[in-house]
Amino acid sequence: MAVDLPSDAGFNRSGEGSALVEGLRSEARRLGFSRLGVAAVESGRDPQVHEAFRRWLDLGFAAGMERWLAAHEPLRREPASLLAGVRSVVMLATDYAATAPATGGGRVARYAWGDDYHDLLRPRLNALGAWLEAASPGARTRGVVDSAPFSEREFGWLAGLGWFGKNSMLIDPAAGSYFFLSALLVDIDLPPEVPIRVDHCGSCTACLEACPTEAFVAPRLLDANRCISSLTIETRGPVAAELRSGIGDWLFGCDICQEVCPWNRFAPGSVEPTFQPRQGQPALALAELLALDEQEFRRRFRGSPLGRAKRSGLLRSAALVLGNRPDRAAFESLVAALADAEPVVRGAAAWALGRWRVAGESLADLMPRIEGALRARQKVEADAAVREEIAGSLAE
Repeated sequence: MAVDLPSDAGFNRSGEGSALVEGLRSEARRLGFSRLGVAAVESGRDPQVHEAFRRWLDLGFAAGMERWLAAHEPLRREPASLLAGVRSVVMLATDYAATAPATGGGRVARYAWGDDYHDLLRPRLNALGAWLEAASPGARTRGVVDSAPFSEREFGWLAGLGWFGKNSMLIDPAAGSYFFLSALLVDIDLPPEVPIRVDHCGSCTACLEACPTEAFVAPRLLDANRCISSLTIETRGPVAAELRSGIGDWLFGCDICQEVCPWNRFAPGSVEPTFQPRQGQPALALAELLALDEQEFRRRFRGSPLGRAKRSGLLRSAALVLGNRPDRAAFESLVAALADAEPVVRGAAAWALGRWRVAGESLADLMPRIEGALRARQKVEADAAVREEIAGSLAE
């Protein structure tokens, strides 16, 4: 259930702007947002925040998003590129941590269990903007839901919605980190929040130590080239061999650094229907995924965040998960994936079958069939990278 911080939680309440913010809070709550804070554009920004982002890009840590983020970096620095004359930013937090029973299969990050959050938050944000424009005649607004060059986490921090955790997430001391951020840019002055400047992570390093691919170079410094979320969503080609086992059973995204965070004991959760698991299952059957053709993939994942991975990416990840977590029920599907139209899927299936060859006595009866399938594919495979995967699996 979504909760709100107390109505006097840190707002500078003076003059007409305070009454307007109170009205915004009430309307935001009615629309379904969980919390609201305000940040000023012209004052309070710490140039070191953007400089840290610039250094992160220069280090090559943005992985598959590097080109887009680098191209829009100058715009990200200037909110006026999104709304001329912007004076304040109203930041909205929306809790999304739905609960569901644990099941076998490929795990999906919590934010992607249900429908695409953009489709829910954009209309709500537009409605809040319309309310503000009516309440303050002449004001102009623009809503942003993480698809424009805008620093949501920076302004979320400035708006008092949390501090930067060691896992790079924005963490709210009363609600953890399982929440979406969205922003309403406005061209009028509103009384801003006071940012949380205390590092409430303290000496805790649970998130840094729990990452199975060692994606954290240092506290608050994430190498997306090693991050499971980036590998399973943004990476279009093969996943680096040394990182595959670290993916474990994560099919799409990853929540490990949030799951181990002590502050998420306070995550309020959500009963919003949009965020509940489709068909009631937060994990997906891998054999079924490997059998999807392009048309069926689009039908099944229409309106779902999982569509971002594309068919080739999701099926590749399904094969990698089966390599890490062999499942007899998926054997025929995994063998069939050796003949998939996408080389990246064929290569992942070959790697997975190679892992099965060294899985131990429990799969001993399948060894002749695995070797036969790999050698049969080897004879006809035209892609050099896939042939290399097959050769490596046969050499296991």
